[in-house]
Amino acid sequence: MDFFPRYAIVTGSDSGIGKATAVALARAGMDVGVTWHEDEQGAQATAEEVRAEGRNAVVSRLDVSDLAECGDVIDRMCEELGGIDVFVNNAGTGGSTPLVDVSLDEWRHTMATDLDGAFVCMQRAARRMVAAGNGGRLIAVSSVHEHQPRVGSGPYDAAKHGLGGLMKTFALELGEHGITANTVAPGEISTPMTGQEDVDPRTEDRPGIPLGRPGSAWEIASVIAFLASPAASYVTGASWVVDGGMLQMGPQGGSNLENNEWRKG
Repeated sequence: MDFFPRYAIVTGSDSGIGKATAVALARAGMDVGVTWHEDEQGAQATAEEVRAEGRNAVVSRLDVSDLAECGDVIDRMCEELGGIDVFVNNAGTGGSTPLVDVSLDEWRHTMATDLDGAFVCMQRAARRMVAAGNGGRLIAVSSVHEHQPRVGSGPYDAAKHGLGGLMKTFALELGEHGITANTVAPGEISTPMTGQEDVDPRTEDRPGIPLGRPGSAWEIASVIAFLASPAASYVTGASWVVDGGMLQMGPQGGSNLENNEWRKG
């Protein structure tokens, strides 16, 4: 089955990784659906960059934690675009509360945003890909915390672990339709989510990361663009860690910590 992606949706594409991904996919020749939750101006700016690449852009507000509505938003965007070949689940949230202090509302909000809503939206996209019979790409932006936990991010860790498992099952079930499903697991990336918007990561010193710096949103977007392309036709059910080597530092970092500050998150 030949796969020629023409239509993509990138959730949470008003800034950061989502914005870079939307533009990268436009450069690869795709029309792009752009979503926003709170920053409509940012989403419109992303759409203008997509159009500057000669591609169509459609913009819609999407609250992935609204499980009754978020799937319908995706369906409407697919209709407006003209189809769906690539769906990038990038929208997410996190927190910094120790598990013993996490309220049930905070837990449920994180789960609804990072896992439940991701499932609903990707299911809608997958149904359309299956019906069209042209193959497709499901790509979920997870985190290094899909693989390793962090103090203070229990709900986020649990949701991202779940997201990784969800994508593996999508890969098993959708393979016969020529649809691949993969996660991309970023480490520390200079984005608004990490309080580093418009920061050049090459100027930031990170002794605990082998490459010695945070990553940029474009470094994540380039991996997503590869997974969305025909070149990634035999890649599915995998988690692509893009973290400058951070996850390799477990034993090394653990043996060199000199105090208990890490217990505070």
